[in-house]
Amino acid sequence: MTIFRIFALFFALTLISACSTNKKPPDISSNKVVPSTQQILYQQMEMVGFIHFSINTFTNKEWGYGDEDEQLFNPTELDVDQWVQVAKSCGIKELILTAKHHDGFCLWPSQYTDHSIKNSGYKNGNGDVVKEFVDACRKHDLKIGLYLSPWDRNHKDYGNQTYITYYRNQLKELLTQYGEINEIWFDGANGGNGFYGGANETRKIDNKTYYDWDGTIKLVKELQPNILIFSDSGPDIRWVGNENGSAGETFWSTINRNKIRTGAADVNYLNTGESEGSNWIVGQCDVSIRPGWFYHEAEDTLVKSSQELVDIYYKSVGRNAVFLLNLPPDKTGNIQSNDVKAIQEFKKIIDDTFKVNLASNAECNADNFRLTNEKFAPKNALDEDPETYWATDDSISSAELIIDLKNKTDFDRILIQEPIKFGQRISKFEVQVYNQNNWETVFEGTTIGYKRLIRIKPVTVSKIKLKIIEANNIPAISNFSLFKSSEKETASF
Repeated sequence: MTIFRIFALFFALTLISACSTNKKPPDISSNKVVPSTQQILYQQMEMVGFIHFSINTFTNKEWGYGDEDEQLFNPTELDVDQWVQVAKSCGIKELILTAKHHDGFCLWPSQYTDHSIKNSGYKNGNGDVVKEFVDACRKHDLKIGLYLSPWDRNHKDYGNQTYITYYRNQLKELLTQYGEINEIWFDGANGGNGFYGGANETRKIDNKTYYDWDGTIKLVKELQPNILIFSDSGPDIRWVGNENGSAGETFWSTINRNKIRTGAADVNYLNTGESEGSNWIVGQCDVSIRPGWFYHEAEDTLVKSSQELVDIYYKSVGRNAVFLLNLPPDKTGNIQSNDVKAIQEFKKIIDDTFKVNLASNAECNADNFRLTNEKFAPKNALDEDPETYWATDDSISSAELIIDLKNKTDFDRILIQEPIKFGQRISKFEVQVYNQNNWETVFEGTTIGYKRLIRIKPVTVSKIKLKIIEANNIPAISNFSLFKSSEKETASF
């Protein structure tokens, strides 16, 4: 072999070795069930808003009977722009409007019914609140959701198959005449007494089969391929089984849709989910800022306080769900000042608490990190980048992450996140602090998911440990942060 050939061979082997060494390590293996990109983006919004505004606002009812005089709907100072600006000021990224509630009154001039805004006193029948709403949301860069009640106490055919055609025709109007809609909201209320075109009777339906939800969902996705659908069973977003804004202490985004029936769901199952669930359905915690969902003057002194809203935030966003807050406008068409004051004070408290991450300059170590490769290093859990993460080797199902703050630090709030694009994994963990030469457990938990917010009594320590005890796949953490609660926040544990 000539010297030239020896040199060429040596160069080739060196190049191969270098390429092998610099080869980008693969991502961790995903769980069988993972969220769509749209679901991840939805959960990252964290807070969405509801606007319950309709004929009920003027009849002082929660559920209208369906026999209302359309002329009663006549807000004197309707300011949809105010709704949107108020929502945006408190961190809400999307608003959902009750386009039609159970009474069947439509906030748009539907061609399929006379029980609509076209026969109201508002703008002499020439108004369209749905259009005003979507225009204002787009103007202020908020995403748009619409609620269309499956139950209709006004329609003469409710309970018959012809009503399903009517309902889908109204869906077509909403999803073809107003541009892109980001979320459609279906609830489970169905059947009972009503006007029903003058019959004034009680009608019952089989909620397993009557609505043919599979057909309706197919239609919605055909009309708006990127839309997300909320119902008890999703398919994209689900109810959490209560209307107090609280997800379970254990809360899985994975669930089995075949175990859920819209309108007759197991609320305990919805409130926890299932680690081995076959469907990823984001949990949404709906709650009204007032006792009722529509505006009632008698509730002006019963608006939830900023402290109550903070507590709901921790029990919704802080338990791997989305916070849906209802803000009902009054008869003038505006959200009242009591409500505005409470939500803006809430936003200030949350902003103050999570303004400074006390772990941002800490050092981080783990008892294992995947392939000892920097892509999976412990430090990735502290960089506040959701795309980077610490992960362990394939053989590891429990692990420890130790954060050295270097100096004694006072904190009482802990934020932990998993990189959920790979699935939700952790089912049992502890948080410990190093106190007087011993590790002391300050919190024991189960699920983490997109985000877990933990409230503890204030501690002053220099080291803290995340101990992952059980997981359904190798542990991975994308964010671990520490905070000191706002002085305006009432402590709750």
